[in-house]
Amino acid sequence: DLQICQHRAPTCCTKKMEESYQAAVRRERTQSIQALNFELKYMIVGHITAFQEAFESLLRFAENRTSSLFETAYRPMAKEAAEPVKELFTDISLYILGAETTVESAVLRFFDSLFPLVYSRLINPGITDLSEDYTECLRLTRQDINPFGRYSKNMVTELSKSLWASRMLSQALSLGIEVINTTEHAALTKECSKALVKMQYCPHCQGLTLIRPCVGYCLNVMRGCLASVSELDAQWREYISTLEYLTNEMAASHDLEIALTGIRNSINEAILHAQLNGPQLSTTVDKVCGQPKQQEGNLSSDNIMPVKEATEIQTFVMAHASLNNKRREFINYMKRSRTFYASIAERLCDGDLVMRDSSTCWNGEDVV
Repeated sequence: DLQICQHRAPTCCTKKMEESYQAAVRRERTQSIQALNFELKYMIVGHITAFQEAFESLLRFAENRTSSLFETAYRPMAKEAAEPVKELFTDISLYILGAETTVESAVLRFFDSLFPLVYSRLINPGITDLSEDYTECLRLTRQDINPFGRYSKNMVTELSKSLWASRMLSQALSLGIEVINTTEHAALTKECSKALVKMQYCPHCQGLTLIRPCVGYCLNVMRGCLASVSELDAQWREYISTLEYLTNEMAASHDLEIALTGIRNSINEAILHAQLNGPQLSTTVDKVCGQPKQQEGNLSSDNIMPVKEATEIQTFVMAHASLNNKRREFINYMKRSRTFYASIAERLCDGDLVMRDSSTCWNGEDVV
């Protein structure tokens, strides 16, 4: 009653043993594909972590530089500006990680929060009435009167270009892991598991426990079993090319590091522009929001929380070099894995599975 290992000679197998063999080949195939995938997956996961650490390091550095701008140049508003600055960099981090947000909304939200502070602490430092309604009116007015000139738009443009490549790379790495995980658990067809049993275990039914499959026979069986997986070859090659393109984009004109460290200067220029146009802005705001209460003299800048200075430029240089090295290492490794799915059958038929240095091997029917 054997279904797979039928043979002219007497056999020591039963139908139940054939079923056990089918379970064994399914388990072994999954394990052998997992073993092949392990190094590739390990490299991608490792680089997701490494890139993320480098991004975080650069973001912290840029955030500290931006905070120190308010502490040194705009002390009257430093304490209140801390929260909008923090929110801006949190939004940037979330954007890189693939959150449903845009660079434009993050930057404009920041300038919406900044305008009431610039207006009441720098342009009209005597204002005492910063009620919620008046603050909200200033926020909404910012969108119409554009107090920061072209600098807010320029900041959106610069950051969008550089952060886009980082965001795409982050998503692409996650996609790579997803593809590898899916191929590991690709189900074997009944025909495939029968072919694998015939190749690996039918010799055992004849008492031939040491004989191994012939190389050509193994390749035919594996290519048949892995046809759906090897179809990924063209897409995988394209995926590697896309990763290469994205890493080059990050390192070239859309340099993440330069864009992040440029945030401080963009904000500074924007505030200076608003101060220069203070009288015109005040006239417009008075018409739209009404005249707020005034008090004589400048507001005290006591109780401002000191901003911890960034550990000089050294931190940035190290994070920058680290990110560049990781990009190079990673893309060189991934380029070597270009043929991963095309050569998967060859790699599974390598090593101990087949008989290489012997004149006898199993061809599916007999020893040859």
